[in-house]
Amino acid sequence: MNKVRAFISVDVPKNIQEGIKKIQEILPEFNGKFTEIENLHLTLKFLGDIDGETLLEIKRRLREINFKSFDTRISEIGIFSPEYVKIVWVKLDNCENLQEAVDEKLSDIFEKEKRFMSHLTIARVKKIKNRTSFLEGLEKIKIPSRLNFSVKSFKLKKSELMSEGPVYETLEEYFLV
Repeated sequence: MNKVRAFISVDVPKNIQEGIKKIQEILPEFNGKFTEIENLHLTLKFLGDIDGETLLEIKRRLREINFKSFDTRISEIGIFSPEYVKIVWVKLDNCENLQEAVDEKLSDIFEKEKRFMSHLTIARVKKIKNRTSFLEGLEKIKIPSRLNFSVKSFKLKKSELMSEGPVYETLEEYFLV
């Protein structure tokens, strides 16, 4: 079996996708690209290119995770660095413990995350005309309180990089209790 590029994620329900699309539409002007709403997800762990045998072991271990479903919400919008504006994200609350459970299960196969920040990438910025006005515009965006949902599962996904953007395929879904 060939290697697959894989990651573990929480998908975002349709109503939240639509809410994020409204946020994307009011972002300050930039050159770059919005994340397609059907591709919005929280990456719990990026696995990279893995072979078939490792993939089977990952699936087996992820099935062992016994985690309660929980509520999350989009609480803020931001960027990683005001010096180099490259990614615009929205933060998801309460997802750190699930990420730690995944990390723990796979800790002897993959290095644990050093700095997990529970976020969805909503835009990739190539260039902005005026960094100060972009940052000020970002600060003015208010996140609607209705952007919350229950996390009832997480997924192991395959990612294929295509010229028009990544294509994701669910390999297996793991339901929370």
